[in-house]
Amino acid sequence: MGDPYDYAAVGAGPANLSLAAQAQARPGLRGVHLERAERFAWHPGLLLPGATLQVSCLKDLVTPVDPTSPYTFLAFLHAQGRFHQFLNARFRAVHRAEFDAYLRWVAEQLPTVRFGHEVHAVDFTGGCFALETRHGTVRARHVVLGTGQTPYVPEPFRDALDDTVFHSGQFLRHADGLAGKRVAVVGGGQSGAEVVRHLLTARARPAELHWITRRPGLPPLDESAFTNDLFLPGAARAFFHLPASEQAARLAAQKYAGDGIDDTLLTELYQLLYLATYVEQDAGPVTLLTGHEVTGFTRAAGGALRLVLKSADATAEAEADAVVLATGYRQGLPACLRPLLPRIRFRDGLPRVRADFSLEWDGPAGHRIHVQNGARHAFGIADPQLSLLAWRSRTVLDSITGTDSITGTDRTDADRTTAHDHT
Repeated sequence: MGDPYDYAAVGAGPANLSLAAQAQARPGLRGVHLERAERFAWHPGLLLPGATLQVSCLKDLVTPVDPTSPYTFLAFLHAQGRFHQFLNARFRAVHRAEFDAYLRWVAEQLPTVRFGHEVHAVDFTGGCFALETRHGTVRARHVVLGTGQTPYVPEPFRDALDDTVFHSGQFLRHADGLAGKRVAVVGGGQSGAEVVRHLLTARARPAELHWITRRPGLPPLDESAFTNDLFLPGAARAFFHLPASEQAARLAAQKYAGDGIDDTLLTELYQLLYLATYVEQDAGPVTLLTGHEVTGFTRAAGGALRLVLKSADATAEAEADAVVLATGYRQGLPACLRPLLPRIRFRDGLPRVRADFSLEWDGPAGHRIHVQNGARHAFGIADPQLSLLAWRSRTVLDSITGTDSITGTDRTDADRTTAHDHT
């Protein structure tokens, strides 16, 4: 059977790719990354033309903690022979398609990443973790969960997903079939805005478009210099040590630092809506409904969807042939962890997380379950973002190896495993 791996990572999205890339610089560390997909894909349904990152390209998989790594975005540009051209292009933001190409480039170089290896169950037996896959059992001293977030589907639509009602994460699979139809886009964040822009600029546009959001308006992303201090490692550490009640209040207050719409995109959308309303003679009607929530729907004869909308002072209806749910994602532990759920500590329905991004559980202290992109409630709004990706992976690796990657010194168990009591 052989010795267990030092760690096994579940999922190979950007979070665990960062972990895998940084682990290459740790001699003797044995890790494996298990990904159910047959090849790397980063939200392929939302790789829309013109869609850009909302963070600097220097906040890649490794640069913030190791700018000399061979897996930086700049190393990718150099390897592709377009470093100088990229600089000359003076992009305000990197296109998602190019960053996706960078991520695939890194994934293809990492020998520890195994695609087509879905993890069905994770348990702890025989003194280590056992990860069951169709290829057999993988044994490891530590586990790192990086399975990403789950598409959020509002209650009225949870039993209605099909080719006419779908999450924006699947948008490109359905986009060509929306031409000439009545389309409703539900959600007023960045994804909703990008979907609306795509529909308004498509060669064959919808016959009618409703953009519906319960937000009172379309607030821009707050990316001012002082607000961006929220995306520093020190800010995440400080947030971790706040009382739980204050953490919840701050998350609510900081919402649009991570969930607003890019200001340039808002201007472009306003111009497109202006043209569609006042200039283009053959443009179908476009209706913007802010402050409205979809509370229900029915399917009329012929398959049309009749949406019930509620605002602060009235109810209304809207008809559509297709509904795009740009309603975001929610964090949660993956289904494969079900055998261990009784052993994990929760508070108010959320897993208790230590300072090293490991879950509190009743197993041996020398065996940890780390979470990537699953601790927003404990570390703040930066946790689901790319901004702290590299720092978080370094923190996890330091915990696994028991050393500080900067000084090379040993770290005590107390430093690695101390949990803040969120009371």
